[in-house]
Amino acid sequence: MRKLILILSLLASPAFATGLEIDIEGEANGTVIIDLFEDVAPNHVRQITELANEGAYDGVVFHRVIDGFMAQTGDVKFGHLGQDMRRAGTGGSEMPDLKAEFSQKRFLRGTVGMARSNHPDSANSQFFIMLADGEFLNGNYTVVGKVTSGMDVVDEIKLGDPQSGAVSGKPDVMEKVTVIE
Repeated sequence: MRKLILILSLLASPAFATGLEIDIEGEANGTVIIDLFEDVAPNHVRQITELANEGAYDGVVFHRVIDGFMAQTGDVKFGHLGQDMRRAGTGGSEMPDLKAEFSQKRFLRGTVGMARSNHPDSANSQFFIMLADGEFLNGNYTVVGKVTSGMDVVDEIKLGDPQSGAVSGKPDVMEKVTVIE
């Protein structure tokens, strides 16, 4: 009987996604696959996948891209292509901000981390992909995954200003973001 209850409880619990498939258009064109670490940052992964399933990330630009550092996206409030790009990067979703889920995972090339303000518990919808190792971020930002395919596409994302990372003109866009198992 205990085994039956255990099996039924496992079947009734929500299934986590294992990744994201991101179709990027612009100077970079192609697909990026991200393996999400639901065992490391379960609340962040849950929020990201919920937003992706709602289509909230579709049409969102890479608003901050710093050569040799990272490419940031995910502003589902102000970061959609066609909006005033001066506000991109200042918004999040209607969902609550998340408590930090810092881990021993290192910020290496291809690592995906959650963007936030100066407050550690302020991550919401924005995330970044590391273009190079950035170990000074270790233990200070939540790691949510890593790129497993398409890093060559990430490398082609339109770069922003060398100082601020702000992308001028028409930024590259996440045309479609799909949750994959």
